[in-house]
Amino acid sequence: MTYQEAVQYLYNATPQFQQIGAAAYKPGLDTVRTLSRLNGDTHASYPTIHIAGTNGKGSTAHTIAAVLQSAGYRVGLFTSPHLIDFRERIRVNGKKIPETEVVAWLEKYLAAGYGLSPSFFELTTVMDFDWFAKAGVDIAVIEVGLGGRLDSTNIITPVLSVITNISFDHTAQLGNTLTAIATEKAGIIKPGVPVVLGEGDIPQVREVFVQRAAELGVPLHIASDHIPFSSVTRTPVTVTYLDTPFGPSIEAELTGDCQTRNAATIITALLQLRQAGFTIPDDAVLRGFATVCELTGLAGRWMHIADAPLTIADTGHNVGGWQYLAPALSSWTAGKVRCILGFVNDKDISSILSLLPRDAVYYFTRASVPRALDPDALQQIAASHGIHGDVYPDVTTALTAARAEASPSDLIFIGGSTFIVADALPLFP
Repeated sequence: MTYQEAVQYLYNATPQFQQIGAAAYKPGLDTVRTLSRLNGDTHASYPTIHIAGTNGKGSTAHTIAAVLQSAGYRVGLFTSPHLIDFRERIRVNGKKIPETEVVAWLEKYLAAGYGLSPSFFELTTVMDFDWFAKAGVDIAVIEVGLGGRLDSTNIITPVLSVITNISFDHTAQLGNTLTAIATEKAGIIKPGVPVVLGEGDIPQVREVFVQRAAELGVPLHIASDHIPFSSVTRTPVTVTYLDTPFGPSIEAELTGDCQTRNAATIITALLQLRQAGFTIPDDAVLRGFATVCELTGLAGRWMHIADAPLTIADTGHNVGGWQYLAPALSSWTAGKVRCILGFVNDKDISSILSLLPRDAVYYFTRASVPRALDPDALQQIAASHGIHGDVYPDVTTALTAARAEASPSDLIFIGGSTFIVADALPLFP
């Protein structure tokens, strides 16, 4: 089996949410527990940090991993989805799992004949756990795939649970109220494991976590109650947090408007890890925040990918993400904002469109995944919100048109879906 054959097996022979959406969602932990047990429950051989939330969990996971890596730990990092290469999901100290290891693990699984029918994510989760054990990690940062309570990653018992925030996404699977969604996310809280909640501003959401933590007798630390910095300053390429527990200032590489909330969550989590006995020097925190993309391979978060015109890509794909993205686009005054926009077909498109600037130029397109919303349908929905633009069959065509029409002072934004960004990134050197 070649690496490409292995990846095609994972994509085609097992249900994959990235490709087909809700039909691939397989709630319940029985299959993944059985598969993990048959492989030796390797996740129990190293400490873990479990990270859930509607938005910000990827940035939070990567930054915590970058700090721990800077502190001298050998760090596993499991995230989803990937943008270009499946191996982006499974990294050790920023390096993707080798192709040969993906092949070897899958061949071993197929030869074992377990008689199970795991999903793509169940297989990937156990592959990840096994690789981290084989690679000898000191600690692993594990991002929830979807929800929490019934997510495949929830077979771990971490040293710290982190929930970034709660907003509407995947309502068909998690429920159509914030309380229901919060209850699913709170399912990662376990006896004896302290919890960090990033945002406790919504009373009904806060109460879910307060009650769950009280039931299990675990400490709950709400980052938004005690912001661990006094103020924030910005330049076009950095954000600086002042008066922090780790020094007078932390200069951060991630600059999106949502990152100030993430930073409070991350700093609170790092303080808890220190209390748990992890050695995290101040300078490791500074390095982790300043070079998270280099250290961990993070991409697609208000990502600066070209100049003249400035071109930004962002994987924000739900209402919670666009509550930060839309104001950032509206604040651009140097020239026109040109949005290359596409969505998958199971998102709350109308709520997102209601947030977008009306004076931007729109290029409606579709990503190269079966879940992609037809751009003609997107154009019609957008028109009902007073947003107008032309339709393009793919991201390449849309980007070519936007570049041809843009002046050097314009802003080209690429987003709406993780998969739009995934199609765009290979187009840039």
